Amino acid sequence: MTHDDRLALLSAALDAAARGWHVFPLRPGAKRPALHGEKTCPGTGPCEHGHRKWEQRATTDPDRIRAAWSRAPFNVGIATGPSGLVVVDLDTPEHKGSSDAPDGATTFGALCERAGHAVPTTYRTRTASGGQHLYFTAPSGVRLTNTAGTVADSVDTRAWGGYVVAAGSITPAGPYEALCRPETAALPAWLQAILQPAPKPSQAPSTAITGQSRRYADVALANEARNVAAAQVGERETTLFRAARALGRFVAWGDLPRSVVEQALQEGGESAGLSASECRSTLRSALDWSIAHNQARRDAA
Repeated sequence: MTHDDRLALLSAALDAAARGWHVFPLRPGAKRPALHGEKTCPGTGPCEHGHRKWEQRATTDPDRIRAAWSRAPFNVGIATGPSGLVVVDLDTPEHKGSSDAPDGATTFGALCERAGHAVPTTYRTRTASGGQHLYFTAPSGVRLTNTAGTVADSVDTRAWGGYVVAAGSITPAGPYEALCRPETAALPAWLQAILQPAPKPSQAPSTAITGQSRRYADVALANEARNVAAAQVGERETTLFRAARALGRFVAWGDLPRSVVEQALQEGGESAGLSASECRSTLRSALDWSIAHNQARRDAA
């Protein structure tokens, strides 16, 4: 790697830091962190008071960045959580082990269409594998974490606990390149509704779980159906999706029949102005996900 290449990587790290994004070095030509692990931690410097992982050591300090990148032509990692970012990773099907499946950009575009919105215009990069990273500003007061397949097939997200490879980094598979506008849009509310887990209901002691949970489920069903029916234009599908996610756990636990939930939310969605087909599509995907992820009653222990 030439001297100019090394300067370009340093410039990429400084550019990201100037945007308030916390960066750390990745191995030259690779995507793995270049920092030492816990087992080999020397207990000195930044780790003097205990081992600090890459997320804790990521920085926006230009002096620290220059010092780090003076040692080697490191690629640039962006710690998404400390940077206040949620990055949507639109992968290629080959990367997921199936060349026949639609790519992440296609499935995400279809999801946006079902939500009644265009694909958000925001800062994005092309990854070395041919996928895309869409950068969003994380909502304040909410700590989102990484997801894999929660949003849609071949669509992952990086937030707290995750990182992405910054534009300007180079791997054997190719470079990471900025594709469009430098502005980073706020995370859309409808997408946040998918990523943010539904709040857990208050539960009675285990000796009274069954009866009280069913009564709670009935109240929750009535409240969610009412919320869906009252949803305003621009919020209707998000409200329906969130309601189905919240009620799916009661279906999984046997407190509510799926047909009852579907009928109540279908009627609520159509009352709000959604078409019957829009309601069915949203309910199917949201309930399937919620039922699959709530097989065990969390309060049974």
